[in-house]
Amino acid sequence: MFTSTPSQLTAFHSLSLLPPLSPPQPNPFRETTKRTIPTTTISVSVRKLGLSPFRLRVSANSQAAPASAEASKLSSIPSEMKAWVYGEYGGVDVLKFDSKVSVPEVKEDQVLVKVVAAALNPVDFKRRQGKFKATDSPLPTVPGYDVAGVVVKVGSQVKDLKVGDEVYGDINEKALDGPEQFGSLAEYTAVQEKLLAPKPKNLDFVQAAGLPLAIETAYEGLERTGFSAGKSILVLNGAGGVGSLVIQLAKQVFGASKVAATSSTGKLELLKSLGVDLAIDYTKENFEDLPEKFDVVYDAIGQCDKAVKVVKEGGSVVALTGAVTPPGFRFVVTSNGAVLRKLNPYLESGKVKPVIDPKGPFPFTKVVEAFSYIETNRATGKVVVHPIP
Repeated sequence: MFTSTPSQLTAFHSLSLLPPLSPPQPNPFRETTKRTIPTTTISVSVRKLGLSPFRLRVSANSQAAPASAEASKLSSIPSEMKAWVYGEYGGVDVLKFDSKVSVPEVKEDQVLVKVVAAALNPVDFKRRQGKFKATDSPLPTVPGYDVAGVVVKVGSQVKDLKVGDEVYGDINEKALDGPEQFGSLAEYTAVQEKLLAPKPKNLDFVQAAGLPLAIETAYEGLERTGFSAGKSILVLNGAGGVGSLVIQLAKQVFGASKVAATSSTGKLELLKSLGVDLAIDYTKENFEDLPEKFDVVYDAIGQCDKAVKVVKEGGSVVALTGAVTPPGFRFVVTSNGAVLRKLNPYLESGKVKPVIDPKGPFPFTKVVEAFSYIETNRATGKVVVHPIP
């Protein structure tokens, strides 16, 4: 929840805000933003930020500018924020809570997002462990790729998003190549407009935060294999963050003829609920011994050497982790808000649903515990952090 300090409230009053500000209200993101632009007054609803409505006066001969451009000038954003930070690579013990991290500057093509929820991915802890330090951005780092929140400021070249928009996305276009120093495990994060999409109307912020990196990875992997209607697929670790979405996209978006997937005994019913035709209990069966072969095997667990045994000749094996055995291949996802926009109708219709681990969401004070949990590789769906202060 966004809160305002006495100094910030004073700053608002110095702008001749009317009516007087009231204390922050609960459920600040409940109402939709409304904009009216009369000749000399711009009215902006900011209840989503926990503040009362106010008016910003402009000169009588000023042209009525878009609300996003005007709202971006407001001084409601603090200079410092709460965030999780690490200044060295290592285990979960390097993660530190810091209440005085500088709020990131917004570049011309970026928006500043007030973070409501953030999700963890394997890349988060592998990055923290220093697995790709050669291409990482300089330390210290605020971790976090996935974000769902509200736009509170826009850069001068931002075209479609405006202050008040509810958005979600993966803030790093390239997961391993110079990812942002200011990630999503903070009160604010700056994101390129092209990486974000409107939050699906039927999803809350927790559900939306659990989607971006996983659903983009699932979609790009299927596209790279040339997957299409009538083809069959086997998903390894079908109950995981990526696997649960591969199942749904293969069935609902790409038109798979048959979807098989592996999981432990307790997660077989989840697989079936997602649309799996053949649910395989890996604790009792060896999928590589199946007499059936598949057009595509999507390996989201690191068993490529076994996966290649059940792919048809001329088929493809996507390997997200572990050693790659031909004809398997690996790719690093490119974050793209256009993909999220394309998939939004499937999410809003309920054909594709986010899967959030039942142990969560983890509160912002329990980020270390959230990291420890995801590093067990036993999470169901996505591990989400919410609420963010």
